[in-house]
Amino acid sequence: MQTSNRLKLSAGLASSVLALVLVGIKLWALSETGALSIGASLADSALDLMMSLASLAAIAYAMRPADDDHAFGHSSAEDLTALGQALFILVSAGVIGAAAVGRLVTGQTDVIQDTQRGILAMLASIVLTAGLVAWQRFVARKTQSKVVEADSLHYVGDLIPALGAIVSLVAAGQFQIYSIDSIVALGAALFMALAAVRIFMKAWNALMDGVADPAIVEDIRARILAWPGVYGCHDLKTRTAGSVIFVNVHIELDGAQSLADAHAIGAELRRALLKAHPNVDIIMHQDPV
Repeated sequence: MQTSNRLKLSAGLASSVLALVLVGIKLWALSETGALSIGASLADSALDLMMSLASLAAIAYAMRPADDDHAFGHSSAEDLTALGQALFILVSAGVIGAAAVGRLVTGQTDVIQDTQRGILAMLASIVLTAGLVAWQRFVARKTQSKVVEADSLHYVGDLIPALGAIVSLVAAGQFQIYSIDSIVALGAALFMALAAVRIFMKAWNALMDGVADPAIVEDIRARILAWPGVYGCHDLKTRTAGSVIFVNVHIELDGAQSLADAHAIGAELRRALLKAHPNVDIIMHQDPV
């Protein structure tokens, strides 16, 4: 669990620092080019900075240990933040999509000045963003953190508009074509909206005490049934909160053995399950077969 928390914290810190760097790069690029596509990307990075700071705060809060008022910990803070981020992304996608459609309908064009410097700035932002997304995806897979996954979506959403800005700068500088940027922005808005709905549903399911991933549940069941001294199990129940999976299960043991022997079997089984699934919190009850 400590390793998982460190990974999530590193992802949150990296996200916040990179967002600040990207704001600086795009501010410079906007001043050099005057391109509205870069201005839109700058605004997106500024919003990402605020959301990344919120994610970092949520991760730090979720790491707090259980207390008298929160006996199961504070990990649901991740779900609440992911829910808010998903809603924010949906609104952002709607605004971007509406602006893109408006430009396509009106045929609005932009006067772009120094395309070379703008392209260099956007290439730098793409490389940095791609590195962050790769790290966030790794952390999300390892920790099952929905808030890290949601934060990663922000930056995946940035990659497409950034590529669109480069295409727009090239098209404007070389061929005086100005509509490509709006088409790319519309596609990015659709991608962001679909991904946001998926994250929203996962966070909502967790807040409603939804069960864990069926593959994880079946793996836990199989490990229990294969454990020496365990004759069966029943009432295996799971729920998720943030990146933590809470498991309640009754294991069936030989009723004639001593309490100490039964406890030893349960304790060793619990350690094995926690080693296989570090993000799991298990409450185990021993029943006579």
